[in-house]
Amino acid sequence: MGNEKRTRARKSRSRRVDKKAIEEGRRRREGSSDSKSQEAEGTISAVLAGTMFKVKLSNGHELLAHISGKMRKRFIRLVVGDRVKLEVSPYDIDKARITYRLG
Repeated sequence: MGNEKRTRARKSRSRRVDKKAIEEGRRRREGSSDSKSQEAEGTISAVLAGTMFKVKLSNGHELLAHISGKMRKRFIRLVVGDRVKLEVSPYDIDKARITYRLG
């Protein structure tokens, strides 16, 4: 009888730990949504090799940008003149990732 009580206690303790770990992971994911990168909008001015693009921002700056993985996976085509949403890298402001095609 004593062993059963210990086993039950151990299981309930492990469940509590698992619930805490899951909740902590959720909080971490919700807060981390790429807070480092800056979002911007621009127009594709040139198509380069290897899914790279020159994108001109509204303020006149021109960035080198590549397609995000989800856009590549869904075969979303981009041509010169398309308006796009970008995530600009905080480490090198001349490089960005294209996350959405606006039209």
